Amino acid sequence: MNTSSLVEENIGAEHSLPLLQETSKETSNETSNETSNETSKEKSLSNNTGNEEMFDDMFLPNLDNLITEDDEPVDNVFSAKQQRFLVETLYNNVSLWNPDSVPFLADANVGIFISPTEPPLVPDAFLSLHIKMPEDFDYKKIRSYIVWIFAKTPDIVVEIVSNRKGGEMKRKMEEYAKLHIPYYAVYDPFDVFHGERLQIYTLNGIGYKPLRDFWMEDIGLGLRLWEGEYEGMPSEWLRWCDIQGNVLLSGKELTEKAESRAESAESRANLLAERLRALGVNPDTV
Repeated sequence: MNTSSLVEENIGAEHSLPLLQETSKETSNETSNETSNETSKEKSLSNNTGNEEMFDDMFLPNLDNLITEDDEPVDNVFSAKQQRFLVETLYNNVSLWNPDSVPFLADANVGIFISPTEPPLVPDAFLSLHIKMPEDFDYKKIRSYIVWIFAKTPDIVVEIVSNRKGGEMKRKMEEYAKLHIPYYAVYDPFDVFHGERLQIYTLNGIGYKPLRDFWMEDIGLGLRLWEGEYEGMPSEWLRWCDIQGNVLLSGKELTEKAESRAESAESRANLLAERLRALGVNPDTV
């Protein structure tokens, strides 16, 4: 994803969305000597036995100043559709790729904050496993993937290349490696780099090395390219798949598959009924 739209002019196009928004203070001659300070009390996450206790017990810092959205559009229509495609198919096929029902969070174009003092990384899509949140989790307040709240980084991030300014093959790769994210995938649908359109990397020490296969054992998923139509747009798409290479289906594809099965079942029933009638048997009495 091209993140230059998320950049403040005084930082430069090679940096991500700034983390903290400057707060304004009203001053006057009468109150110039008055100041207010907020104090916070920290609790260690290591004292919690699980994520649910963590959310109940931990002190959450003031998140009001985190810029979690800037109202800027994504790069292009294709990238937006591709992001939805990746996220939708994970949630539509949980029983296929996640038979143990491991709690997870998948999303697209959402900032990953690693600390209150650093700008976020904004992958085109990500998947984080073993995330368990209480039922009353406040999504309106926690609107980004905040690592010190979720207590882990994502297991895979996906970048869709739009141009050479995104830094997918250098800057972002190094930043994700520093976060120890196990898998990193780069999809180049517009052939910007004139090479392999899909490259998958696995963490090796402090850096990434190419994964020579489409299958990512640690998350139980694969990635592959697929030619077809999504949301009315025929194109080549990046899709999740199982170990045999079968793609995870979209909601529309699942509906069409169910309708096809129903039609086939009805056809078989009608054929059987005709054969029974030919034998002089009323199928309605069988």
